[in-house]
Amino acid sequence: MLSFKDIIGQESVKEHLQSAISEKKLSHAYIFSGEDGSGKMMLAKRFAAALQCDSEGPEPCGCCLNCMQSEADSHPDTVYVTHEKKNITVDDIRNQLVNDVQVKPYSGKYKIYIVDEAEKMNEAAQNALLKTLEEPPEYAVIILLTTNTGTFLQTILSRCVILDIKPVENGRIRDYLMDREKLPDYVASLYAAFSCGSIGKALRYAGDESFIAAKDLVIRFVTEVGRLKQTELSELIGEMGGKDSKTSFDDYYDLMCMWYRDVMVYKATHDPRKVIFSEKISEIREQAEEKSFKALNDIFNELETARQRLNFSVSFPATMQMLVRAMKAR
Repeated sequence: MLSFKDIIGQESVKEHLQSAISEKKLSHAYIFSGEDGSGKMMLAKRFAAALQCDSEGPEPCGCCLNCMQSEADSHPDTVYVTHEKKNITVDDIRNQLVNDVQVKPYSGKYKIYIVDEAEKMNEAAQNALLKTLEEPPEYAVIILLTTNTGTFLQTILSRCVILDIKPVENGRIRDYLMDREKLPDYVASLYAAFSCGSIGKALRYAGDESFIAAKDLVIRFVTEVGRLKQTELSELIGEMGGKDSKTSFDDYYDLMCMWYRDVMVYKATHDPRKVIFSEKISEIREQAEEKSFKALNDIFNELETARQRLNFSVSFPATMQMLVRAMKAR
C-alpha cells in the first residue's frame, strides 16, 4: 500500500505535504529537488495518492478505487509526463500537460502532473509551462522532480513551492537494508556509505552483482598493490577496466577513497567499529601502522589526479599504472 510511513527520512517534507492536505492549503506547483535515488518519485506518488484518495486525509487509505489505481500507476487523473528525446521539449509539455490540464478530472478531485527529470525542460518548454503556472485551474497540481533547480527560469521557481530532499543518514539506510533486504551488518554498512544518503542507490547496489565484484577487485587492488608482480597487476587492471566491466572509474574511485578513509580513521582512533570494511580489519590495521597521515593524504591526492587524467581522456590502463607507481612511493 502507498504510504508516507514507508519512506525513510524526509520528515520535514512529509510533514509539509501532509499538513497541506489536512489544512487544504495546497500549492498548484511543487519542485522536489534532490539527487537521483533520493526518493523524489516515491514522495510524489505518495502525495498524489493521498490527494486522489476518497478519504481526503493525509495518508492514502489504500482501500478505495482511487488508491488501488494510484498503486497500480493507472489513475486516470495522475499523469506522468514523459519524453523520448534528450530534452523535454515544448511539444512534450504542451501535449501532455498544457492541453490536457484544460480537461477536468475524470474521477478524482485533482488533476496531478508529475514531471520527472524536469531539469531537462528546454527554455521553450519552460515558457509553455509558465503560462499554466500563472493561471492554473483550481484542480491542477504540478510536481516537478529535479536534480538541479539551477536550470529553471526564475519565473518558474517563483511560482513553485521548493522542497529539498535531503540525504538520509547512513545508519538509517543500513538499518533499512538489514531489515528489508536481510543483509548482514557489514554489507549493509558498505552499501549505505556508498549510497551517499540515497535509499534508491543503496537498493540498486544491494541487488547489483557487478558492484560486489567491483568491491572485491578494489579490495584486492588496495591490499596487494605492493606485492603483485607486474603481469599480475596488469591482469587486475585489465579486469577493472575491461570491455565487459560494468563499473566506472568513479565507482572504483569512491570505493578506494572509502578504503583509505577507513585506514585513516583507524589510524586516528584504533576503533574497529568506525570502519566500513570491517571484515578486512586486519589489513586496515596493517596499513594504518605502515603509513603516515601525510602518506594517506598523498594517496587521496593521487586518486583525485587519476580521476582528472581520465577526464582528459588518458587511457584507463595508463592511468591505473601511474596511480600504482605513485601509491607504491607512499
